[in-house]
Amino acid sequence: MIAYWGASVLIACALLTDVRSMRIPNVLCAGAFAAALLYGVIASGGHGLLVSIIGAAAGFVPMLAMYAVRGIGAGDVKLFGALGAWLGTQQVLNLMMYSILYAGAIGLLLLAVCRLWAWPERLLNRESSTNQDNVKKRRSPVRFPFMIAVAPAAVTCWYMIWL
Repeated sequence: MIAYWGASVLIACALLTDVRSMRIPNVLCAGAFAAALLYGVIASGGHGLLVSIIGAAAGFVPMLAMYAVRGIGAGDVKLFGALGAWLGTQQVLNLMMYSILYAGAIGLLLLAVCRLWAWPERLLNRESSTNQDNVKKRRSPVRFPFMIAVAPAAVTCWYMIWL
């Protein structure tokens, strides 16, 4: 139970910083990781430390692959490493899965809203559609803080546990 509180505090702090600045501070991730390792040792000794390290790897490595294709930022990768140390392998993978699903839904919603919002502009724009500025505008990615998807994913995961 303490591990879920630790992860919840970490997610809340990361959500605030990510929404404000699109960054998750290294000190937050490193501090949470160290606290999770300490909790693992206190709660279960050497076995708890091992479970925390394996959980951290389970959270870090798959997210590193997403970072490599520029799907998320480096702070998100480190955050999931710290979350893995708190939650363990199974729960961090569940959190990751729900986060990706929520991120996809949010991304589709943002694309739809941006497309609807741009419709009057395209209708009123009398320049040719081959204009380079218009092409660049259309191709610019829609970005949002990944923590906006992680927070509801965490609520979903914990709801599924206590259901």
